[in-house]
Amino acid sequence: MIELHELTKHYGDTLAVDRLSFRVPQGQVTGFLGPNGAGKSTTMRMILGLDHPTAGRVTLDGRPYDRIDEPLRFIGALLEAKAVHPGRTAYDHLLWLAQSNRLPRRRVDEVLEVVGLTPVARKRARGFSLGMGQRLGIASALLGDPEILMFDEPVNGLDPEGILWIRNLMKGLAADGRTVFVSSHLMSEMALTADHLVVIGRGRLLADLPMADFIRQNSRSAVRLRTPQPEQLLAALDGAGLRAAPGPDGSWEVEDGDLAALGELAAEHRITLHELSPQQASLEEAFMQMTADAVQYHAGDGGQRPDAPAPSPDAAPAWGADWQARGGRKQEER
Repeated sequence: MIELHELTKHYGDTLAVDRLSFRVPQGQVTGFLGPNGAGKSTTMRMILGLDHPTAGRVTLDGRPYDRIDEPLRFIGALLEAKAVHPGRTAYDHLLWLAQSNRLPRRRVDEVLEVVGLTPVARKRARGFSLGMGQRLGIASALLGDPEILMFDEPVNGLDPEGILWIRNLMKGLAADGRTVFVSSHLMSEMALTADHLVVIGRGRLLADLPMADFIRQNSRSAVRLRTPQPEQLLAALDGAGLRAAPGPDGSWEVEDGDLAALGELAAEHRITLHELSPQQASLEEAFMQMTADAVQYHAGDGGQRPDAPAPSPDAAPAWGADWQARGGRKQEER
């Protein structure tokens, strides 16, 4: 389990993370959402001890990251797909990570097989595509067979088969009782993967609730009707005190309508229906609705909002820093 309590991070006068508190439990995929500049990467870096909080604390099963011996056995993380020395082969990259945490050499072959990189294990990383780099980063996260896994934009560069694979992998890890925490901007994929959502904006917690509840609470619902008798339908709706708005393909939509009641109303007036279906907003629509006031950058307004703070250093780490995120230790700490 990952627990954050009043986690705060200042970069000079910029407040990147503001008293952030939430829990990421075992046994489910927890999605981490927020607009650009919301503080997601900074938060994930603080979880891994790459950035030190100005205030508050974060623990992994009750312990901070820097008090965990052989951390790859405990938590695996993918923060940046290209966080690999370009001159190393995939095999050698994984091997030195394994040796830094006293993991058996056989784990290198096992995770290469899991992510589908066995055929290119002896190829140097500089020649890898973005998708291959993603798979190598995921292999690094899986290397220690950890109980906690964090992924930042794990499907970047993957083809449809690869996206389905990582989706099923994350769901399988959660089904095994592991903690899975994933950040992504691909709302359609997050909707298919995550069970629970944590949403932040400008460093503050906006939502912490199940996926279905998030969509329901932050979007409109409607019932769509299509009929060859639109005049009769509109008259029947008007008589029942309901209003319908024209929808696509000649349909009509009754906002917050009751599906069964509308079906009974049509039957009572002998109105033929070609469609009677509930319409629910997508995760993307619900996310846009919730975060409308927390978006720091808007297209068409010159970039940054006039009232927004200066950009924070909420960027992906260089490969050396990400090495520590994957379980290494800084040389001066040895």
